[in-house]
Amino acid sequence: MVTFTLTFIRHGETQYNRDKLLQGQGVDTPLSETGVQQSKAVGRYLTDIKFCKVFVSNLQRAVQTAEIILRNNTHCSGMEMILEPLLRERGFGVAEGRHKEYLRNMAKAAGQSCRDFTPPGGETLDQVKQRFKNFLQVLFKQMLDEQEMTGDVASSSDGHQGASAHVLVVSHGAYIRVAVRHLLEDLRCVLPAGVKMSQLLSPCPNTGVSRFVVTLSQSESGPLLSAARCLFTNRKEHLENLPPPE
Repeated sequence: MVTFTLTFIRHGETQYNRDKLLQGQGVDTPLSETGVQQSKAVGRYLTDIKFCKVFVSNLQRAVQTAEIILRNNTHCSGMEMILEPLLRERGFGVAEGRHKEYLRNMAKAAGQSCRDFTPPGGETLDQVKQRFKNFLQVLFKQMLDEQEMTGDVASSSDGHQGASAHVLVVSHGAYIRVAVRHLLEDLRCVLPAGVKMSQLLSPCPNTGVSRFVVTLSQSESGPLLSAARCLFTNRKEHLENLPPPE
């Protein structure tokens, strides 16, 4: 059995984010200067956590964010990231590169909500969820396999609910929203006290932080999720002292 924290970070701001243009998978833009500063800020926020694994979407904006986070981490500077295509943003098909209003208008014309609408050539929410489920299978197997090899089950002293390891995932806004919904609704994570589900499922800001505590055990059919708890989602206090964008 192994218990670890699973921390999700959305990438820093890009110019497309600022201009409210959809990036998806086909538009691969770098961070803006504000995005760089946001990434430095979240790196400082996470500076004392010793991550054993860092999984990153292989799109440029996520990779840049992860690189900056690791450079600002006391324990992980120079650590090798695992570039994982399963963590890429939701594909928005013909809407990529266009203003979000374009997607809203397409959804309205189809009589659907914007969140549930799939533009031509795009991914459905179920397809994104399946990618995340596939990622969890990869992650869970690696965590159990390494725990069995090292026998590392010592409780941590950093207040993270007895977790023996810490995993960082750097991904994208729409993807993280689907991932968090799956963890909360399908896997029935225990919710933080006094927090409504709607608050936990709100859109994630650039470099927003969400954290879960996960306990796994080994079964004959493979890794088994024994327990999961949501500590918080979409935390952004690290951004409060950043200068406003020019």
